[in-house]
Amino acid sequence: MMIKLNMNENPYLPPENVMNAAFSRLKYINRYSELEDIDKLKELISNYCHVSQNRVILSPGSDFLLREIIHVFSKDRKVIMVNPSFFPALNAAKKNSKKMIKYQLVPPEFGLNPEIILDELYEPTLIIIDNPNNPLGKILLDKNLVEKILQNRDVLLVVDEAYYEFSEYTFANLIENYPNLAITRTMDKAFSLAGLRLGYLLAGDYFKNNFSDFPTFLPIPTLYAAIEALKGPKYVTQNVKKIVDERKRLEKNLRKLGIEVFSTNTNFVLIKNRIPDFGKKLLDAGIMIKDLSLEWLDDFYRISVGLPEENDILLSSIENIMTNRSF
Repeated sequence: MMIKLNMNENPYLPPENVMNAAFSRLKYINRYSELEDIDKLKELISNYCHVSQNRVILSPGSDFLLREIIHVFSKDRKVIMVNPSFFPALNAAKKNSKKMIKYQLVPPEFGLNPEIILDELYEPTLIIIDNPNNPLGKILLDKNLVEKILQNRDVLLVVDEAYYEFSEYTFANLIENYPNLAITRTMDKAFSLAGLRLGYLLAGDYFKNNFSDFPTFLPIPTLYAAIEALKGPKYVTQNVKKIVDERKRLEKNLRKLGIEVFSTNTNFVLIKNRIPDFGKKLLDAGIMIKDLSLEWLDDFYRISVGLPEENDILLSSIENIMTNRSF
């Protein structure tokens, strides 16, 4: 059976009560979801994120929200994104924006120069930055830069915090004060609900007003699983700790094998390896990782943290590849 370490999924199932909440609603899949259930989920998310309930917008995945934001707000604005970034969002921006700037993040530091970003804010602009970044795993924004950006009224800033539970770094506390700020998050990653597809937007006033008629119907099993998960999110903290501890072990052993590993604040690691066809050789060994050469730079790969036994097979396979490589 193929080991999938290419999609940044959580290798651990949610607890039984969360799965049972989804299972129990399958008998209602011939019905649309009820408004009271949607409101309950919004209430729980607002408590979890410490924002007002009317600022929470639900969606079948944060990637869907990002594409919709680009579609709605990029027509009369310049779009600024970093490269690399969440590649579907980059592709959507290329197709929809009248003008796009991709700020190249250069190895090995992958630093974001604040002055270059701020110098571009002389016209209506939409900025979308994932923080931490995917696939780098690096935190790119700090509060000082974010507030300087938001002080420009013609600038909209969207921060994707898909890996918030791993980084514990957020700008949600700025939402009430800045109408031009929005934050996207997901329950795919830390909550182990990728198969149910639930993302949400924390919207400043400008975004909230423009998304007032955004459709919020979601599958009933998704709603009930998410509600149950947010009633007792302790399992998320436990799973995040297990994944982070395992990530550190994986990083340590990859470095022992001579692999260049970059620091991360997520559930994946970014590596650099010059062995030809490295990703294909792992695929032949039954392991899928993300080869970034087609979308970004050669020799860079993103590896999701799997179960300990999956990571052991990965490390053993890499050791075998390194031992048998030809120069």
